[in-house]
Amino acid sequence: MVAGAVLGHDFPQVAINLRVLGLIFLRLIRTIVAPLLFATLVSGIAGHSNLKKVGRMGIKAIVYFEIVTTLALVVGLLAINISKAGVGASVPAPNPEALQVQKLTASETILHIFPENLAKSVAEGQILQVVVFSILFGIALAQVREERRRPMLDFTESLAETMFKFTNLVMYFAPFGVGAAIAYTVGSTGMGILLNLARLLVTLYVALLVFIFGVLLPIAIIVGVPLRKFIAAVAEPVTIAFGTANSEAALPRAMEAMEGMGVPREVVAFVMPAGYSFNLDGSTLYLSLASIFVAQAAGIHLSLGQQLLIMLTLLLTSKGVAGVSRAAIVILLGTVGSFGLPVEPVFVLLGIDQLMDMARTSVNVLGNCLATVVVAKWEGEFPQLVPSQPQPEGNSSTS
Repeated sequence: MVAGAVLGHDFPQVAINLRVLGLIFLRLIRTIVAPLLFATLVSGIAGHSNLKKVGRMGIKAIVYFEIVTTLALVVGLLAINISKAGVGASVPAPNPEALQVQKLTASETILHIFPENLAKSVAEGQILQVVVFSILFGIALAQVREERRRPMLDFTESLAETMFKFTNLVMYFAPFGVGAAIAYTVGSTGMGILLNLARLLVTLYVALLVFIFGVLLPIAIIVGVPLRKFIAAVAEPVTIAFGTANSEAALPRAMEAMEGMGVPREVVAFVMPAGYSFNLDGSTLYLSLASIFVAQAAGIHLSLGQQLLIMLTLLLTSKGVAGVSRAAIVILLGTVGSFGLPVEPVFVLLGIDQLMDMARTSVNVLGNCLATVVVAKWEGEFPQLVPSQPQPEGNSSTS
């Protein structure tokens, strides 16, 4: 980012010609979106066909996930509309056709959600249609008997893992794409964009703190989570997530910590992996904030209805990010493109994505740890006190 800014400032003509590197990076990212969403959503839904077996716990977990991620979207949306971090950003003007944001009637909007041809939806970058198809496909696959379901489930799990490796390969090119994008932006418009990025970074961190203390903490208090024990238990996995910017790196330690706190193993084993697909609070908040930033930076006014439609899309597409580092930026590019918003501001976001990723990933882990305790409490399987040391003394008088 720094090298790109210096190059754009000192050699603007050279920097403008480097835009092709950023466009190459964009094309590679776009090839990832549809197969990644399809694979992660189908394997996430069909792989948890035991939702029917676990009954109440599955329903409670899914309801909790949807409520909390919706609140995360709302916090992100309010934060970016208050801070207006993208307003006045100097980004290169996109093609005129890129500024034509879809304006549909209510019935057209509803109809537009449902695909008529999957290949057409993929080719046109209609992310919400791909998501709807993937969800229905996953539900249908979950109802197929085990011996017929397993080959397709193995395929989607393999495809998901392959697409994450594909993402890793593309991200090796990220420094060149980011550097070129920043150089092109600065060379075209000057250094003012860096101030907008600083405002966005502050907005994200403040929004995440508001979410933690305004949403997660009240939930913990209402449900009756022992806060001191919980904070002590989550400190290490959240730190790991912050340092690595990867939720999955913290997963084993997080599961171990929740078990050690007194959450039954079967609850941890179900809620935590499900949460990694359906309850990524930090990533969801970031996506809502970043998508509106893109519109602000491009000088596009989005009506409340358009913003809510983007939020609905993100509510569904965010289920596919699966806690993997940089996957959120893939979803953001796909969502922005499907609404006709320009991609230039997203390139600029990549310059500070590591700093944003560390924060949102930490909140992902924190939110999933809390979810396991909440579901266990709802099921009446979380002890008010963790089995304590006096127990071995053989004092059975209480019974």
